[in-house]
Amino acid sequence: MSSAGARLARTPDVDDIARIQVAAWRSAALLPEPALRALDPDDLSLVWAGAILNPPTPGHQLLVAVDGVPGEVVGYAAVGPCADPDADAVTGELLALEIDPELTRKGHGSRLMAAAADHARAAGISTWVTWCPLADEARRSFLQSSGWSPDSAYRDIQVGWEGDEPIVVREVRMVTDLSTEA
Repeated sequence: MSSAGARLARTPDVDDIARIQVAAWRSAALLPEPALRALDPDDLSLVWAGAILNPPTPGHQLLVAVDGVPGEVVGYAAVGPCADPDADAVTGELLALEIDPELTRKGHGSRLMAAAADHARAAGISTWVTWCPLADEARRSFLQSSGWSPDSAYRDIQVGWEGDEPIVVREVRMVTDLSTEA
């Protein structure tokens, strides 16, 4: 019998969430090496605690994927209203979804995304967007296999400097319809 599932995050989860974030970002290697080395799980734990205790809006939720007994945190997802200028009141955003890189391809990402989608639907969201780094082919493939597709939007995020030149990561916006159950 599997004990895998998803639930709302609690403050005791923040160290695990931060550890997973650092491991996942380092594994994906989409940021410059100095930025990856500078990631500090202790700093990120404080940020995630703030997200749980004082979310930016009532529509923001942080969920965790758990597995085993007593429920080891193996991933997290953050959802909230979409802040894109072309978003309407029924457009939400999958702000983050990360699984421990040592535990991918075990269904945790799919279960977590389904739970996050259920929360978004319960909040009245019918259109869901997320931003995916153009170079992250694995994430884009996962999203597409889950029913997401790119629209024409993209953005460039400055993530650091190399000398006097900014280092930029290009992201594409992916969209899915939540108005019907998948």
